[in-house]
Amino acid sequence: MLIRPLGRQPYLPIFDAMRAFSDARTADTPDELWVCEHDPVYTQGLAGKADHVLAPGDVPVVATNRGGQVTYHGPGQVVVYPLLDLQRLGIYVKEYVYRLEEAVIRTLGGFAITGHRVAGAPGIYVRLDNPHDHAALTGPVDPHDPFRGLGKVAALGIKVSRHCTYHGVALNVAMDLTPYSRINPCGYAGLATVDLATLGAPVAWGDVADRLAGHLDALLSR
Repeated sequence: MLIRPLGRQPYLPIFDAMRAFSDARTADTPDELWVCEHDPVYTQGLAGKADHVLAPGDVPVVATNRGGQVTYHGPGQVVVYPLLDLQRLGIYVKEYVYRLEEAVIRTLGGFAITGHRVAGAPGIYVRLDNPHDHAALTGPVDPHDPFRGLGKVAALGIKVSRHCTYHGVALNVAMDLTPYSRINPCGYAGLATVDLATLGAPVAWGDVADRLAGHLDALLSR
């Protein structure tokens, strides 16, 4: 599919462009991947609750039409927006989310970091005590702390309209992580958020962007 490297962009123009692209597309419109990083912004999903935004300060808060709760985008984070026709691709939303997560897991694996899924909490997580640990997450989840010992390294938020997708996935590479402390990330109070740099993988943004886009292309092309 066509991969568009957009560089650093403010959030709202990209949001508007994604929505316009999806509204105008036809059954013959080629699928695209938009790859960028954003100026600092908090984005609130359709299910978002205002009390999860604790102290935004001078970072704007933008209401969106994606699923999920509040998250943060900023420099040093790779954001990829797949603009796909799921009907043409022959998959349903659950499989689409699985493939988004799989692309992140494969990208992390290229840097010797093991990504994990957490049931009921879309995104990718790592073990804070050993980011290289391949052992599956097992055992009962603590209802008071379902993310004990884990940090979130990638967030997902999607919109599907007429079988077509926009919004997408964000993978933290080398960021100022302090803005996450001013929200309940993805609606979870106290959820640790990490990036590749703090996990011991000081890699270039462009390298991560290329790898993630390549894995998404492989997993989401016909």
